[in-house]
Amino acid sequence: MSRYSKFSYVNKESTRSGWSTLLELLTYLWPRQHITLKIRFIFAMVLMIVAKIIALGVPYLYSKIVDYFSQNNHEIIYVPIYLIVGYGLVRIFSSLCSELKDTVFAPLRFRVMRIITLKCFEHVQRLSLKFHLNRRTGAITRAIERGGEGIETILRVGIFSIIPTVIETLMVLGVIAHLYNGYYTLVVCLAILAYFFFTIWFTSRRIKIRRKMNEINNEANNRALDSLLNYETVKYFCNETHEIRRYDEALAHYEKASIKTQITLNILNFGQSFIIAIALTFIMLMAARDIVSYHFTVGKFVLINTYLMQLYQPLNFLGSIYSNLRKSIVDLENMFSLLAQPMDINNQECAKSLPTELVNAGPAKIEFKNVFFGYDPSREILHHVSFLAEPAQQIAIVGPTGAGKSTISRLLFRFYDVTSGAVLIDNEDIRSYKQDDLRKAIGVVPQDTVLFNDSIGYNIAYGKLGSLQAEIEKAARLAQIHDFIVGLPEGYNTQVGERGLKLSGGEKQRIAIARTILKNPRILILDEATSALDSQTEKEIQQALFQVSQGRTVITIAHRLSTIIHSDMILVMMDGKICEQGTHEFLLAKNGFYANMWSIQSQHSDK
Repeated sequence: MSRYSKFSYVNKESTRSGWSTLLELLTYLWPRQHITLKIRFIFAMVLMIVAKIIALGVPYLYSKIVDYFSQNNHEIIYVPIYLIVGYGLVRIFSSLCSELKDTVFAPLRFRVMRIITLKCFEHVQRLSLKFHLNRRTGAITRAIERGGEGIETILRVGIFSIIPTVIETLMVLGVIAHLYNGYYTLVVCLAILAYFFFTIWFTSRRIKIRRKMNEINNEANNRALDSLLNYETVKYFCNETHEIRRYDEALAHYEKASIKTQITLNILNFGQSFIIAIALTFIMLMAARDIVSYHFTVGKFVLINTYLMQLYQPLNFLGSIYSNLRKSIVDLENMFSLLAQPMDINNQECAKSLPTELVNAGPAKIEFKNVFFGYDPSREILHHVSFLAEPAQQIAIVGPTGAGKSTISRLLFRFYDVTSGAVLIDNEDIRSYKQDDLRKAIGVVPQDTVLFNDSIGYNIAYGKLGSLQAEIEKAARLAQIHDFIVGLPEGYNTQVGERGLKLSGGEKQRIAIARTILKNPRILILDEATSALDSQTEKEIQQALFQVSQGRTVITIAHRLSTIIHSDMILVMMDGKICEQGTHEFLLAKNGFYANMWSIQSQHSDK
């Protein structure tokens, strides 16, 4: 079997501690500017405590009813209605407080989940390209999704399951210590401690298995997603069986981990039940002895048994609660780790605004001043790159693959910052501008246009959100795609499919041009926008690009030299340096690297 088909996963366990994660979460429960949410939190906590206090009265009233009937077996004159009605009212009021508590707390719980999830999504959106290139998109979305679910679980289970259980346990121990002798209290305390430590110890061991199971599940989901996103590639090479086998390998590992998780859960449940059964047996034997010796009434026998059952009922779920809580903390750690990712590209404190639209400020002046840059410190990509593009000039960048052409556009868009030197727009270092303003001033028509799985109208309007239909249609006409769109049965409402796969390459490129026209930027980057198209489609799109380029500063990255011969200046790059620059005629006359490239491409086009 190929080493690429073997199953593997990488444990990317967070270095954050669980306590620091919980403390950070708790800060969101006490929002500074939301007085109403603070009141809700306080009110919910009060209702929780009241519900537990009232719940203590239920077994007590029940024991009094039992005592009355057991002590007056043959002399019952009247039914103790006040005890029975009181018993029912106490149960109703306890249940009402419990449900009111959840109702009051729910808005705060879901608001906190929404705030943190949105904050994480916003942070990830603003992280640099470097971060996204090194992460799987599916893993990021799963981390955000699980983190949101983890928040809800921690707030629901942690605050209103574990805390109430602790409160109830202390209250029950206090009542038992008051009504019974010290032996009963000792047995109950020992049982609770044994139950608690066994549950925590065993669940901690299970969490490692559960975490591994989640990692395997992530791997399986990533394989399925990757395969479906590359559906066409799979079909091209008839590798459906291979993809099915790889997915099955992941599912097989998940199956084994799931079985192991289930078996350990069964062992945990049995251990908990064993501890409870032993404790109840001892308590009932002691109580039975005291009844026989007339130290206890039957009601007190029932009372302690009821208290223990009432106490062990929530304790019985402690294992699953603790497991879910720990799992949720791990998921939340991953989310907070995303939030803690540093912003590689930041605005300066006194960042300036940059005029963005062509109609307001005209074409921009672009200058690269002795720029050095490398994606990795050990491998430099650009060396001593310097050039000047005057307003409304058209600059072309050509050269072999890996020469650093696309890196120029990424630096201009400020996906990365230069290692040394400077990139200037309108004589100002782009690092002194606000990022949003800078990027609004630049329009990009990429080689591989990726569209949202939405309508054609939405994808064009994405260039300027909130545009009127008339503006969208005007941009489509300039991009020479309006007639094609209105000829479709659903017109501008036609769905383009995942990544725009329902459209041809030329149609997607025209939509990319249309949304760039709608954006109306001062600077236009054409990143090999026609290199993947046939000659006829390329010629038609070149006409659309010619119209778009008028009056703007344009940087064209190209392989086909025939598309850039009318540029004001051509930069020829080799090994991260500009080895030649000038007009088409000048570079041909120089008879250097550019002239050689032109000769080779001309020979191929003649064949």
